[in-house]
Order: sequence, then C-alpha cells, then structure tokens
Amino acid sequence: MLLASLLGLSRLQFALTAMFHWLFVPLTIGLGFIIAIMETYYVRTGNEFWKRTTKFWMKIFAINFAIGVATGIILEFQFGTNWSNYSWFVGDIFGAPLAIEGIFAFFLESTFFAIMFFGWNKVSKNVHLLSTWLVAIGTVLSALWILVANAWMQYPAGMEFNPDTARNEMVDFWAVALSPVALNKFVHTVTNCFVIAAVVVIGISSWYLLRKREDEFSRKSIRIASVFGMVSLIVLIWSGDGSAYHVAKKQPMKLAAMEGLYISQKGTPIVAFGVLNPKKDIRKIEYDSLGYALQEPYLFNISIPKGLSLLVDRKTDSFVPGIEDIIQGGYTYIDELGNEQTALPVRERMKRGKIAIQALSDYHKAKEAGDEEGKDISLKLLRENFPHFGYGYIEKPSDVVPNVPLTFYAFRIMVILGGLFLLLFTLAIWLDRKNLLARSYWFHYLAIVSIPLVYICTQAGWIVAEVGRQPWTIQDLLTTGASVSGVSASSVMTTTIMFFVLFSVLLAAELTIMFKVIKKGPASNN
Repeated sequence: MLLASLLGLSRLQFALTAMFHWLFVPLTIGLGFIIAIMETYYVRTGNEFWKRTTKFWMKIFAINFAIGVATGIILEFQFGTNWSNYSWFVGDIFGAPLAIEGIFAFFLESTFFAIMFFGWNKVSKNVHLLSTWLVAIGTVLSALWILVANAWMQYPAGMEFNPDTARNEMVDFWAVALSPVALNKFVHTVTNCFVIAAVVVIGISSWYLLRKREDEFSRKSIRIASVFGMVSLIVLIWSGDGSAYHVAKKQPMKLAAMEGLYISQKGTPIVAFGVLNPKKDIRKIEYDSLGYALQEPYLFNISIPKGLSLLVDRKTDSFVPGIEDIIQGGYTYIDELGNEQTALPVRERMKRGKIAIQALSDYHKAKEAGDEEGKDISLKLLRENFPHFGYGYIEKPSDVVPNVPLTFYAFRIMVILGGLFLLLFTLAIWLDRKNLLARSYWFHYLAIVSIPLVYICTQAGWIVAEVGRQPWTIQDLLTTGASVSGVSASSVMTTTIMFFVLFSVLLAAELTIMFKVIKKGPASNN
C-alpha cells in the first residue's frame, strides 16, 4: 500500500503539515489588512471606538500569527529531511525565494508586529499605524515568495540544468519571480486569504448580534469586512479564470483531472456538476479496438456546451485534451512561442526521459575517463531530451494521472462554496444598507456556519493545486518518487504521528484562546 511506503508516508506528512499550516496563515494575511483599515479610521477620526475595535481583531490576528510561524518552520524543514533528493535537484532556485521569505517573515513582520501589538501609547498614532500597515504588507510579501517557489514547481522557468552538479541553477531571477503562473497564483491565493478573513469577521460579528451584544462594533465590522470581502472575491474569481488558463497551457493533465475529462472533442464542454463513475479507473480500464476506454466517465453530469474551450482558449471550438488524449498523444497544440506542435504519447516521453537519464550517467562516466568526445555526445543527448527528464522515472503511462475523483470533487466544492460567499457578502452589504443586520437572525446563522465552510473551501483549493499535479514535484522534470529521501519509513511514520499530535494540540490551544477572547468581547480591551 502507498501509505505504508516511504513515499506514501512522506507525502502524508507533508500534506498534514501543509494543511495544518494553512489553517492559520490565511486569516493572518487577510485580517492584517482589515485591522490596518480599521486603525486608519481611528487615526483619521480620533474616535476611541475604532481603537477598541482594532485592538480586538488584533488579538485574533496575534493568536494565528504565532501558531502560523511555528507550523511553517516545521513545514520547511521537511525539504531537508524527507525530500533531500528534491532539494538537491532544485539547487538554488527553490532556496532563494524561501530565504527571501524568511527575511520578510522574521525581520519585517516580527519587528513591526512587536510595535503593532505592544506599542499602543508608546509610539505616536502615525508610527503605530505605519507599523500595522507594514505588518499587513509584510505578510503578503512573505506569502509572495512562498508562492513563487510553489509556482516554479508547477511551471519551471528561468533555470538551466547543470550536468556537472546534476542540479537546476537559476539563470534569470525575474523569470522565476515574475512568471505568469507565479503572479496569477499570488493574486489568487492572497485574495483567497482576504475572503477568509472577511468571512471570519462577519461570522464572529454575527455571533455577537445573535446574542444581542456589541451592536455598533458588530455592524461596523460587518460593513468593512463585507465590502473588503466582496472586492477580494471579485478579484479572486478573475484570477481563478487566469489560473484555469495557465493550468490548461502548462499542466493539461491537471485540468483534465479537474474536469473528469477522459476523451475530448472540439468545443469541449465544462462540467458544472456531476458524479464520476467509480468504475472508471484509468489504471484498470478496458479498451476497445480504437484504444479508448469503454466505461463512461460520469454516472450523470450537467455540462455547459463548449464552456471549457471558451474558458481556456477564449474560443468555442478549440480542443482541450482529456486524460486519455494526453496519454496517447497525437493532438496538436500551440507552444509558448506560438508554434503548432503535436503532443507526444506518454510512452514516447518515457522513452526520451530514460535517454536523458542515461545520457547524464554517461556524461559523468566520460568526464571521469577524460573522454571529451563521449562527453559532448552525452551532453547533446541530455539537452535534446531534458524536457522529458522526469518521464524517465515513470513506470507506466497511467502513473502520470493524478487522483481524479479527489481533484474533481475538490474543485467543485471550492467553486460552489465560492458562490455561497458571494451571496453572503451581497446579503451583508444589502442588509447593512437597509439597516436590517441586527434583526436578520437567519443571516447570523448563515454567517457563523460560513466560518468552517470557508476553511473547507481553501483546503479544497490547495488539494486541487497539489494533488492535481501529481506525480510531479517539478512538472515534467522530477517525480515525487525520485524526490524522496533515503530515510526509513518507520522514522517518517514516527515523526508524522508526533506532528499530528503536536498540531492537534496547537489547534486546540488556538481555538480555546480564540473562543475566550471572543466570549470576553471587545469591551474587555483597554
């Protein structure tokens, strides 16, 4: 079983720590800006109400900030412990963004966080406000470099493989930092954090209104959060469209898994809602005389005609390849230079990948033997076939297919819940304008329930992004199987259990402290 293997356990541990970490970070990023907006009102008006309001939400921010830092440190250590082959192969490319992130996280954020949280009445209002804004900006800049590193894994750019060290080396920092995938991922992820914070603020404020407490505090907090959330969600939807476009161009297999799309056609429809056929397993399929799978992919589905073609190509008649199309190859596509290319079958890419791996080995043998001609021949073969390098580690074509059901359903959960939050923000703005917030108990319940739902939504988004790109740690260049460290499975199992217990304790502690702060309310602030 996969989970009993070293690879399975290493993936489980990384998924566990990443998902726990992502429980704390989004609220910190989004709430920082809401706090900064509220304190700006305080500095401009001098109204002590806004100071009291800011200090309350600042406590919620501080709780998440502290635990987010702790879980983040453990997460990054795993690149050296469990994924050392990956760490070697990526060279300085992955390390540079993480180093920059560390500078922002531990210097900019931490320094000004101390002034923001402890500096009330110790520095001037303007200095304190500046510190609050710098903390908010620092959290976003910190996230930027993490997302740049992650985007490079999805779309490796700005690098060159060094055969002497067997490492990828950065040749263009700005190509890495400003790749279209990185910029779009940054906007999409950060606005997602803004939406989470807005939902949490609205939900907590609604709890007060339901209990007939803190009426002015709650209404004004909802007013700011709903507008902030609505603007963020509009940008989130726009960047989501951009994400689909980039995934289609850079990671077509991920898009096919998101749609449960096996065999495509011109004018490809998009599945608005559907239930996958559990018998449709790409690893166990039966083929007809044409080589296509016999089972239908869906038990039922509701599709929008030509919707996927329009989404990814801005054309209604374009061809979007499905899972089996990608495995078999033969379809045409436009590459990054605007040239028409024919997709290679996965088996052919596996063959070329093995040639690249063997050429690298032959290069080092020729180098040790002083065989310059052998080096040149091997280096030429390596460079010709390097775009397929990772396929040399693939055992069979179906291994390039991610977990389709998990990716498919996670994507739809994310989209459906996004629609719910759009409704939530719209209702909040409308009820506030009509002065009906205090009496709309049904809305209060909806807002409170939306808090756990928004976390489910964001976790579903990360499942789509990370499960959808399997089996790759670096798209087309390195598989997860080739990335794992040579440690014992029992060691990884032990540390996984330890981390699970530790993170569960941290989560329980965070919720306990947060609930106490919420129960006391903003009136407890001095």
